Amino acid sequence: MEQQMASLQQLKLISAKRQQSVDPTQFRRFKLAGRLEDQIALAQAMLERRTYTKERVRSVRDASGMRSSVQVHTRVKPWWWVMENGKLALSIRYGSRVIALSPKSNAIECASLNDVVQALATVKAVVEAGELDAAITAVSEKVRAGFKA
Repeated sequence: MEQQMASLQQLKLISAKRQQSVDPTQFRRFKLAGRLEDQIALAQAMLERRTYTKERVRSVRDASGMRSSVQVHTRVKPWWWVMENGKLALSIRYGSRVIALSPKSNAIECASLNDVVQALATVKAVVEAGELDAAITAVSEKVRAGFKA
């Protein structure tokens, strides 16, 4: 017993309380950053002329009623589209809503798919830095209001 106490005295003992949940702003930031990573992977796959699907784990009941986890592939929808002038427009989405990047604009104009990858990487860095927190929070409230109605 005395030897155990001597071992414990070598450690720095503190009184700490574990944080129960992640800050909502930080959670939304991580969620959007994850979706941006998916879009970057999708754009790079399109540049390499291959398909990109995201693997997800789903819980499925078998014939006997037992639940099991199964990996399924889900399609990732691109956030960009071709405009009338032949350039690409890229919108940043949170759920089903488009984030307003500035008061007058909601999309980024890109000349090619390479520019889309660069724009997505730039937006991801901006999101991780917390510069779009106000816009993400505003859109998040609209998304949540849709579920309450």
